[in-house]
Amino acid sequence: MDSPISANDDGIKFKPENMEREKLYHCIFKNKAMLGFKDSQDVLNCYEIEDEKLVEEIKKCNTSDDLEKFFENYLKSQNLKN
Repeated sequence: MDSPISANDDGIKFKPENMEREKLYHCIFKNKAMLGFKDSQDVLNCYEIEDEKLVEEIKKCNTSDDLEKFFENYLKSQNLKN
């Protein structure tokens, strides 16, 4: 199956019909991390991260589970609440 979020020279393409609800997806585009997920009401939520350090860490995440674990640990280390 194609990834629900992908990037190429033309930009970013979202395929919400391929997304599972409440699962985080990502891609990298022009040194930015693009995150997206479909919530319980099938609303597509998108976020762009420009922070270089965060983008480098996100690049290391191969799966949605890796990405979610990364953000869990990041929130804990920054003393932030989700």
